[in-house]
Amino acid sequence: MCRDYLRPALLIFASIAIGVVGWSGHVLLLPVALGFPVLWSIARTRSVAALVSAGYFLAASRGLPQGVAAFYSSDIWPGLLLWLGASMSFVAVHSALWTKNSGARPRRYLLAAVIMSVPPFGITGWAHPVTAAGVLFPGWGWWGVGFMTAGLASLVTRIWPAVAIAVAGLWLWSAAIWTDTKLPEGWRGVDLELGASLGREAGLHRHRDIIATVRNAASDGARFVVLPETALGFWTPTVARLWTSASGDTDVTVIAGATVLDATGYDNVLVSIDRNGGSILYRERMPVPGSMWQPGRFLFGESGGARADFFANPVVAIGASRAAPVICYEELIVWPVLQSMLHDPDFIIAVGNGWWTEGTSIVAIQRAAATAWAKLFAKPLVIAFNT
Repeated sequence: MCRDYLRPALLIFASIAIGVVGWSGHVLLLPVALGFPVLWSIARTRSVAALVSAGYFLAASRGLPQGVAAFYSSDIWPGLLLWLGASMSFVAVHSALWTKNSGARPRRYLLAAVIMSVPPFGITGWAHPVTAAGVLFPGWGWWGVGFMTAGLASLVTRIWPAVAIAVAGLWLWSAAIWTDTKLPEGWRGVDLELGASLGREAGLHRHRDIIATVRNAASDGARFVVLPETALGFWTPTVARLWTSASGDTDVTVIAGATVLDATGYDNVLVSIDRNGGSILYRERMPVPGSMWQPGRFLFGESGGARADFFANPVVAIGASRAAPVICYEELIVWPVLQSMLHDPDFIIAVGNGWWTEGTSIVAIQRAAATAWAKLFAKPLVIAFNT
């Protein structure tokens, strides 16, 4: 009887440890997440598979309750509810597709992996093990995605120990030759430490301070400067004129986060500004569910919330180059980056405003995920975050 409970308990504790370590925010630890499909496959019952899935997902997204409490300036209960609610789709998919039939298990797991990569379930498809492809197969591009897919399928078969040894070898080899991602020539990402005031304090003094920061970056030779999500606050004609005027005596192009508001809601965007004016460059495909994207409002005839463009504008043209932008939440899920890579952009732009994540590993995880995707496809990476 004791052994009947010991094995499931060990699997659950192991899944929690894998979620904590694999998603600690260190890019080279992402392959630890590949332990999850192994634990899922050796669970002997559907209920244990569900508990293993819950342990992994809740541990990987452990920063969410504290972050939500900070975002809403409330107690931790709303964050706990969102945390548990978001885990339901991950657990439901993996428990529904679990099977005792070892022959069918690889197909079932791959189906679960695909379902958690694309909408609607992919909207909360955080902590996806496929993200580790950038560590195991740097520079392999779509071949790396293919080999990672084959590896995930093999890890849920009886030969998983041999596959795990091969993965460990690739991991050690990659760690030994690992180099940081490169910036595109002439580009610079600017991190800010303005906390919750960024995007909310929109006075002239704040804009002038940020303009001065851009000028400092330009003085170092940058021709394109990237600022974090919502750096400009609301994008209005007045703000556009101010920044265009400030760009009048330089050759710098500024790529900055902003918010475009109208009567039905708002768009989280990146704008491009130079001496000739400013324009909307990119509209976020997947805003944060709950706090930003609120589809339930439309069911009750209400307006408001951020719009989700899902599969729109995967790449954007900036000068003679093509970039793949991802904003904040898009760095935690799978399809935005992979959709962009289908168009073979020249580089990736990853921005965020993570002031509300203080004390958690969320921003570090976003940076690690963006780095992993850039390494997988051998793309230069520009990162700009506010904390």
